[in-house]
Amino acid sequence: MTAPVVDPAHEGLTRLWQQQRPPGPLFPHELKTVYAHRWVRLHSLPESKRYPDDEAEYALLLERYNTVLDELFAGDEVYVVTTGRSEVSEHTDRSVKRRAFHPEGTLWTTVDDTYDPDPFCHTRWYFYADRRRWQRGCIDRLLRAVADDTLSGVFVTDPGLTRMYHPYDGGADVVLPTRQERDRMRERYADWLSAHPRGY
Repeated sequence: MTAPVVDPAHEGLTRLWQQQRPPGPLFPHELKTVYAHRWVRLHSLPESKRYPDDEAEYALLLERYNTVLDELFAGDEVYVVTTGRSEVSEHTDRSVKRRAFHPEGTLWTTVDDTYDPDPFCHTRWYFYADRRRWQRGCIDRLLRAVADDTLSGVFVTDPGLTRMYHPYDGGADVVLPTRQERDRMRERYADWLSAHPRGY
């Protein structure tokens, strides 16, 4: 398998990402700590239930995911981003599942996670993106895979990287442009918040 090639169409996103993100690698699961002052976590099922048991619960979690995505992006252009990974030495993404659920994604950038002193634990992350106009339900297949923990490392952002939505199995991390907007979202969806004192 040959190494994937970076898509030059994503050059603008790469420049903006490098300008706005903190130094060092940034992975979707780190949004909640890097942007803590603009972050809120919303759970996808009542009483913080993690996984759906039936189609009614899948419908409910997709409704919750899409309600917030609509609020953030309705009618706007977005980037849908998925990730794959491999050992750094392999120089290729072996994420068959990612390709199956996000065939539109082309390689945006790579990030090496080499913090572990053991080189056998070093990982290369591949970020794939596609740009589209947001329409409710357009990533339901991806969201369902995330809800089942079949796929992780997914996020949706506006082209200016001011609003980010990272679904995970159990809910979603949302980054808003300002603390005030974050607070208003917390108030609107108070029933979807975690009981954890830090909002996890």
